Amino acid sequence: MELTVTQENLARALASASRVASSKTQLPILNNILLRTDGHRLMIAATNLEIATSQLIGAKIINEGAITIPARLITEFVGNLPKTTVTLKVEDNHLHITADGYNSTINGAVADDFPELPTINEKTAVSYAIAPANLKQAITQTILTASGDATRPVLTGVYWHSHDGALYLAATDGYRLSEKRLVETKSDVAAIIPTSTLQEVLRVANDDIAEIEVLFDESQVRFRLNDAEITSRLIDGNFPDYRQLIPATSESAVTVARADFMQIAKVAGLFARESGGSITVTVDADKGLLSLHSVASELGENTSETPATVTADGQVTLNSRYLIEALNVIDSETIIFRFSGKLAPCVLSSDQEKSDYKHIIMPMKS
Repeated sequence: MELTVTQENLARALASASRVASSKTQLPILNNILLRTDGHRLMIAATNLEIATSQLIGAKIINEGAITIPARLITEFVGNLPKTTVTLKVEDNHLHITADGYNSTINGAVADDFPELPTINEKTAVSYAIAPANLKQAITQTILTASGDATRPVLTGVYWHSHDGALYLAATDGYRLSEKRLVETKSDVAAIIPTSTLQEVLRVANDDIAEIEVLFDESQVRFRLNDAEITSRLIDGNFPDYRQLIPATSESAVTVARADFMQIAKVAGLFARESGGSITVTVDADKGLLSLHSVASELGENTSETPATVTADGQVTLNSRYLIEALNVIDSETIIFRFSGKLAPCVLSSDQEKSDYKHIIMPMKS
């Protein structure tokens, strides 16, 4: 194999692949990145057997071929090269790299030992074409409520499913829940995508991509982002029937400016660090006020308030971090905050008539 390629394109593709290449494995080949010519382009791929990523970049191909190279070394080496043309040449499983005064050799391994990259039958797969901004927002708004508890695998991913003619994303860790309506659909899908896969999609998605294609088969999902592809196994199991946790009605509904709510939540959170993040939310319909109270037993206490439209008085205790994170991902200048007493789930959403995002937080025992 012999070819030339620009340092910028090569460095970017290697950085993406190296995030997937696994260093914690009994298969040493998974520490490597696969380089393989593909027509007039160079394919750069990596897999940890759960996620596989591949990217095609433009190259001047002199001789076709393939090799696998230790991910960390080649990624860091190419990343430190000047922005110039890089020549790659393979001889006897050694990769020779030259570029403007740099001349290095990296010992590789035969490409035949590298695991086969996963395939999806595109004719039978369920597919969606989604605008990158919409997909990135949906992932960002749901991924934060997924669980990190490996003993309940189905909660460690985001649940993509069709319901009433729309594709929804949902995630829960048992203490909070988020749901996002993404696009209309006539297809049926029910799939749990690992958060690590979706985090990688967020890293790769950029403004140069016109649309992201998402393809599902029975056990895998593939995200196609121009010349890059991320393929992942789905999480086995049934996601809980979360819709029964979303209250249809609430005793108190509070309409408040998101920036004001965020500000008093952050201040209240400073005093809540010693009490497990506990803050008390009180709303007063007559005064039109939303107030947050928190206590740091040895340091002091705080009460912050902001004007709001309130339908009925009420009080509830929440985790300050959960509240701040919810407010941080709702893309509306005005928030509707609904709750019923001290034990029922609280719902945050935008004030839009047909809000496509709901965020539910379970109260703390005050």
